Amino acid sequence: MKTQNKIVLAEWIKKATGIEITTDALFDIQVKRIHEYKRQHLNILHIISLYNQLKENPEMEIPSRVFLFGGKAAPGYTMAKLIIKLINSVGKVINNDPEINNKLKVVFIPNFNVQIGHFTYPAADLSEQISLAGKEASGTGNMKFMMNGALTIGTLDGANVEILDEVGNENFFLFGLNVNEVNAKKTEGYNSYEYYKSNPLLKKAIDQLSGGYFSEGNTELFKPLVNNLLWDDRYMVLADFQSYFHCQEKVSKAYLDKENWTRMSILNVARSGKFSSDRSIAEYARDIWDYKI
Repeated sequence: MKTQNKIVLAEWIKKATGIEITTDALFDIQVKRIHEYKRQHLNILHIISLYNQLKENPEMEIPSRVFLFGGKAAPGYTMAKLIIKLINSVGKVINNDPEINNKLKVVFIPNFNVQIGHFTYPAADLSEQISLAGKEASGTGNMKFMMNGALTIGTLDGANVEILDEVGNENFFLFGLNVNEVNAKKTEGYNSYEYYKSNPLLKKAIDQLSGGYFSEGNTELFKPLVNNLLWDDRYMVLADFQSYFHCQEKVSKAYLDKENWTRMSILNVARSGKFSSDRSIAEYARDIWDYKI
């Protein structure tokens, strides 16, 4: 069933964007409102770093990956719009690089909406729920992915906490700072530049952005985003990068074991009952409206 859903999504993407993707790949999907706290740019920094690793070591054993993004930015939200541009620019370079032999593809789904969501959520292998801990009020997209058999990579934020409680650590890819650690870093004085300086993978990715590697030599295009990360990283993208990258390595290793991945996927579906609207409405009736069922 998952394969059929992937085929449907792949056919739609080819018609909408002209980009061909293989349905044998791991479908890694982040579809939601574009916002700095949701950290689509953390996802992209991982993709760039993975791309760099493949360029240096083409024989590296990883599953083929299709990274899919979707969502809209508020009209006046310049940084969110720049993140959308970044996703498309990185995709243009990676998707047209013959040296990586189609092991990676990056696609921004145009005009993502509920109708497109109907065949996006069921096609996902991995659900990206990577907001900074303490920033997501709740979230329902992660529940939709879970109910459709996607495994979650995420922080202890929003409904991720409840999903983790239901499925267990062994069926969830957890990374990043928790709320207490985020607050402690803010109190002690968070310096994102130190993370940039001390992490070669991260430094190379950011230097490529500032050097025009993904913008046809234009060194000004992503300068606002780079400056934001280095000097005003209020959503601690750089602080969580290494943990996220390491967790993504666990994802790749886990996906190569198809039998166990399938088991984890089934358990996610089986344990998603708590997120039924029937339960939530029953609790509203009992706890808020004082209605006896």
